[in-house]
Amino acid sequence: MGLGKVRVLAIVFDSLNENNLPAFSGGDLVSGRVVVEVTGDVRVKSLDVTARGVAKVRWTESRNTGANTAYTQNYTEEVEYLHHYDTLIGEERDEDCPEEGLTVLHAGLHEFAFSFNLPQMALATSFEGKHGSVRYWVKAELHRPWLLPVKVKKEFIVFEHIDINTPLLLSPQAGSKEKTLCCWFCASGPISLSAKIERKGYTPGESIQIFCEVENSSSRVVVPKAALYQTQTFFAKGKGKQIQQLVSNLRGETLPQGKSQSWEGRLLKIPPVSPSILDCPIIRVEYVLVVYVDVPGGLNLSLSLPLVIGTIPLHASTSRSSSISSCCSWGPAETPEAPPSYNICPPPLYSEVDPYPDPVEVRRPETCPSR
Repeated sequence: MGLGKVRVLAIVFDSLNENNLPAFSGGDLVSGRVVVEVTGDVRVKSLDVTARGVAKVRWTESRNTGANTAYTQNYTEEVEYLHHYDTLIGEERDEDCPEEGLTVLHAGLHEFAFSFNLPQMALATSFEGKHGSVRYWVKAELHRPWLLPVKVKKEFIVFEHIDINTPLLLSPQAGSKEKTLCCWFCASGPISLSAKIERKGYTPGESIQIFCEVENSSSRVVVPKAALYQTQTFFAKGKGKQIQQLVSNLRGETLPQGKSQSWEGRLLKIPPVSPSILDCPIIRVEYVLVVYVDVPGGLNLSLSLPLVIGTIPLHASTSRSSSISSCCSWGPAETPEAPPSYNICPPPLYSEVDPYPDPVEVRRPETCPSR
């Protein structure tokens, strides 16, 4: 019997989505094949498959204790959503008898099927963030006597679906604010801001229709603006770490003293982003639309309208016109785009510095939610 070698060890999933990616939801059947190609006869003790899903958070902080001494504090937390194990070849390994119960794979290509069901529980959506991630994967290990195991690992994507066709997410969002600028040498009137959007829930690829009125009675020249922000919050050891990123923004026309401006359905496009993560105990991903007035030399006047980015788009039967008319009455809206089918959406690129450092109002959790 010639001594063969393992040329290929690979994992192939049976079903892929429209983007050629393995994507599943809670309760789905995940199936596939472990492909083994050998160049000659190979003796195999076992071929094992492990599937796991883990949300993990990690960051470090350095603290100064005085006298030029410092220490580093590590913050880590982990939640397991999936753990499945199966043996495709052989039985439980006995390291004391490495030659017992061997299976011989002859030269050529071999395929071994595997399958398992994802738990019916609410799973965290796959996510890659600044200080944490939610990852799901399948790992195959080929064990041979007297040799190191050959291993391969392949990730798959899980969505905890969010249907925006619910009364809460279809409800309009609105607000208004006013502020007066004061200085030693001049009297300045108020700046007023009112803003409305048709609903709270959206999917990537849609555009948010923004209805806005700004009146500038101050002595400054101001600019109405809008920005969509993503906020990631990570929890570990009772402490929260938060990162905010600009996702998309738009700018209105310069508004001189005594003038007003209306947005009658200005469209802010939502780029491919991760859906909101609201139920994971250690990672939250939230979105907020900030409509604000940029005041040079002063604090901006801003309104924060929380959003939920979902995975199931607006149903065709849902009347958009009635939703808009009930929310807003400031004239005809620009024609909205039809929401696309949901695609795999990466989070924005991360940096600690916001390229648009305008002050915004964002809720900052202080403690880890109960687990």
